[in-house]
Amino acid sequence: MKILIVGGTGTISSAITRQLAAAGHDLWLLNRGTRKDEVPANVRQVIADINDEQQVKQLLGDNCFDAVCEFIGFVTQQVERDIRLFSGRTRQYVYISSASAYNKPARSHIITEGTMLANPHWQYSRDKIACEELLLKAYREQGFPVTIVRPSHTYCERSVPVSIHGPKGSWQVLKRMLEGKPVLVHGDGSSLWTLTWNEDFARGFIGLLGNPKAIGEAFQIMSDETLTWNQVYECIANALGVPFHTYHVASSFLAAVCPKDYDLEGNLLGDKAVTVEFDCTKLKRAVPGFCATTRFDEGVRRCVAYLLSHPELQVEDPEFDAWCDQVIAAQEEARKKVKRP
Repeated sequence: MKILIVGGTGTISSAITRQLAAAGHDLWLLNRGTRKDEVPANVRQVIADINDEQQVKQLLGDNCFDAVCEFIGFVTQQVERDIRLFSGRTRQYVYISSASAYNKPARSHIITEGTMLANPHWQYSRDKIACEELLLKAYREQGFPVTIVRPSHTYCERSVPVSIHGPKGSWQVLKRMLEGKPVLVHGDGSSLWTLTWNEDFARGFIGLLGNPKAIGEAFQIMSDETLTWNQVYECIANALGVPFHTYHVASSFLAAVCPKDYDLEGNLLGDKAVTVEFDCTKLKRAVPGFCATTRFDEGVRRCVAYLLSHPELQVEDPEFDAWCDQVIAAQEEARKKVKRP
């Protein structure tokens, strides 16, 4: 197949790029080229700003594609641009949405593609919902061949997935563990969550490309493994070879006292603090044989090994570290002030 990926070097899309390239597809990446050294040699790179429509049209010329995959579309203006750019140029347009678009909290913790889309806590999710609605309208009224994909928490070797971190990423959480300091975990750590290794996600995603069952449909792609957040952090501690030492704090309190750029109202109340289990039956019907095979304890060991061997990824965040200590101190002070009857 001849495939164009808008993006192609991120956490999710890099695995898709590698697998499509290895399978010998005619793969094109359209991005700004900031990580072009990591792109396989047999992939054609189109270096451009996707927002410059005239430049993109010139660079693509008369080329048409079996699939165009959009990984960096976040607001409706970007989707409207893509409809203009790719109408009549692709047999399938695959839009990466988000499982955070599902209603929080949903009426049932079992999530299917039919679960209501509504998230009062996170603008990011509401923007994704608006993009989905626009694309489905284009499908109904113009025949625009859209497929919607909703990932949840997908990770790769470059970063360990945690529920609470600062704007510089998760390394500071690991550093706290290595230093014997407690790490913040929302609630009592018992809510259920799903973490998906990017190579597993890629196999499900690729199975939808060129698939006639996928046009006009939405699919979620996740692992079948569910873990409590306590188990997630325990796996991380085990991979680091340190004791499991967490400090539990109510999600609502964390959202109320965090700096604005942490956005814990969206990340926690609108996503990670809610118990969910994803039913991927629809995907498995469309892509027979799909199965995520990487357990989280295995995947996180790969992450930790990679991070420890790549010092450039060990980005410290002293402001986040100090905030964690402040939250813990405030909770302990409150505990002392409230006397048991």
